[in-house]
Amino acid sequence: MLDRIDFEILEALQNDARLSNKQLAARIGLAPSSCLLRVRSLVERNIVSGVHAEVSPEALGIGVQALIAVRLVQTSRDAFRALRTYVATLPEVLAVFHVSGAADLQLHVAVRDVGHLRDLICDRLATRKEVDRCESSIIYSFTRSPRLPRYAAAPPERRPVRRSRRRAR
Repeated sequence: MLDRIDFEILEALQNDARLSNKQLAARIGLAPSSCLLRVRSLVERNIVSGVHAEVSPEALGIGVQALIAVRLVQTSRDAFRALRTYVATLPEVLAVFHVSGAADLQLHVAVRDVGHLRDLICDRLATRKEVDRCESSIIYSFTRSPRLPRYAAAPPERRPVRRSRRRAR
């Protein structure tokens, strides 16, 4: 269960994952040792599953990003697992979404150019026995928020019970 301090740590890290433990502790109002223990606990419980750097796609030679809608020949768990396992090995695939609707999967891919996109679809996706058809949509631009919305409410803060002191007579 997460408490108010955990939520504050998560919010701070989502805004700037480069914060040092000392900076994070100061921002949250904790001792550095307590802050470090809490962050380690969040990682161990897979609440924080990773930290990454946003890299310019152009710096890596990526000229085109696209979504590829993939329809399976037969929608089954085995076909889905086989294809998902395969596409996870492709360096061009950034994300795999199992979706409802006309397609079974949506792949977010990053390629050098439209020729590379065509070859990826024609030579490495459409040739798979699980695949019925592929439809691509080139991404002109996108914005991604590094923060997830918080729907879980922090538990109410427990306040210490104050007891009145009786004076000894």
